[in-house]
Amino acid sequence: MGYCYTREASLFLLADGMGGHPEGEVAAQIAVQSMAEMFQAQAKPRLADVPAFLASALLAAHHQILRYADDQGMPDAPRTTLVAAVLQAGSAYWIHCGDSRLYLVRDGQLVARTQDHSYLAQHPARPLEVPHANRNVLFTCLGSPLKPVSDLGGPFALAQGDRILLCSDGLWGVLDDKTIAQQMERLPIDKTVPTLVDAALRKAGATSDNVTAIALEWQTPDDANTSLGISTDHIDEDGFASSFEAESLNESDVAQLDEFDDAAIERSIAEINEAIRRSAARRR
Repeated sequence: MGYCYTREASLFLLADGMGGHPEGEVAAQIAVQSMAEMFQAQAKPRLADVPAFLASALLAAHHQILRYADDQGMPDAPRTTLVAAVLQAGSAYWIHCGDSRLYLVRDGQLVARTQDHSYLAQHPARPLEVPHANRNVLFTCLGSPLKPVSDLGGPFALAQGDRILLCSDGLWGVLDDKTIAQQMERLPIDKTVPTLVDAALRKAGATSDNVTAIALEWQTPDDANTSLGISTDHIDEDGFASSFEAESLNESDVAQLDEFDDAAIERSIAEINEAIRRSAARRR
């Protein structure tokens, strides 16, 4: 998961490597890094066409994963879900593939949420009639032999205080939509993710899946308070900044949720870059 931004646009990303296939964590890293690199190349300082960028960047990430598998001689490619959001010109746009979700909350009410690409989500009224009607069984993802299915959302005009959450199924599979929306409204934005992750891990206990999440709060220019946030004032017209974390939390990490380990981030970035280098070797 991570984010990157220019003076006029920002990209938020989350990918969840899929079990049952090799190196899911590498697929997730490749997907996030690939989209971030395309954003950096095209946001000068804003994207010319946000939906077109999201669609093409997701497909490029898919092909990057396939190239990596081919380069490594892997009989089965790594696979991952992906959800991404772009904020630009006061509006939010998003795309997703798989069952990692985006939630958009306004005044404590859930106003938008992605629909999972799972057999159960497509037939919620008759799960027993659908083969493999398990919420974990997806019909699309990045890295599969077939072209990934994705859904676009937006533009959604943002208002002061709107909050957006991107998360893996380890979070929403344990906490229902109402609980997630209420927690997002009740807490300051810098406490939202640690509290939600903590609640999901404790409720799931030993059966917990990985729990990964990133959240943001929209502030209009006149009301912006950057004491706890990020300012783009220091970025020039062609500037770019980013922050990524490649390791998901497990129950042993709960006590360290408020700590930000720069060394771990640097290690994660190095791992991502190495995966990209290997996947691009054949093209060179």
